[in-house]
Amino acid sequence: MSNFLCGRRDRGPGVIHSSVRAVGVVVPAHQEADLLPSCLAALDLAARLLPGIAVHLVVAADACTDRTADLAAAAGAVVVDVDLRNVGGARRAGTLALLRRTTDLDPRTLWIATTDADTLVPPCWLSRQLRYAEAGWEAVVGTVTVTDWQDYPPHSRGRYLERYAAGRAGAWHSHVHGANLGLTAAAYLAVGGFAELPTGEDHALVAALESAGRRVLRTTAVSVVTSARRSPRAPGGFGHLLAGLDSRRSGPREEPDLAEGRERRAGLGGRR
Repeated sequence: MSNFLCGRRDRGPGVIHSSVRAVGVVVPAHQEADLLPSCLAALDLAARLLPGIAVHLVVAADACTDRTADLAAAAGAVVVDVDLRNVGGARRAGTLALLRRTTDLDPRTLWIATTDADTLVPPCWLSRQLRYAEAGWEAVVGTVTVTDWQDYPPHSRGRYLERYAAGRAGAWHSHVHGANLGLTAAAYLAVGGFAELPTGEDHALVAALESAGRRVLRTTAVSVVTSARRSPRAPGGFGHLLAGLDSRRSGPREEPDLAEGRERRAGLGGRR
């Protein structure tokens, strides 16, 4: 389903000349037994396109009473059980577990990528990030694509695309999504990592990176497919903003996650 986000040269394994020695993927999850298996299958395919590079998969199962943790373990992921009901805290806990498993590595050679349990990454998701890392970028901030609009009124898709496009200028964009973010462990540690926020931890991290003068690439060339489900996990996050598209009210309206980056606040937006 997400293969269309990759070019032909991205779809097979190849040699990546990168200083990165290992990759860690962190997925926060709360009651995600239905969608997590597809997410992990897509991540497994992306990992297979990194020959010679160790890939660590960590699922932070946050207050889960369903089979989320069991399914993650069955897929080979390291499972971190937390009871926070907080996406920022879960993402932080998962990243901490990853860092503890890779203490033998120079933080400059560990790439941390994060996505969400209701998201499908394309096969080239990790390989493209590492190519940017080799070019000197310390963080890569990608975009999201929504393909399933069956639960929304006909006008919602067009309204979403219009507002999302308003935050783009060529290959640059103003959006930030925890579902599509990667950075070196050195950069992550330098700014204190993910904040324990119920939503917006992704925006807060990227803002800290940019304020610290880290090399942050915002690019539409790295994209993922995420759900438009009606039961979003993060309060005030991406799912709630999609639900707001149902309104037919006219006139200008603020949509924090679809507006320009300068309008973001550390405690707003994000998704899970």
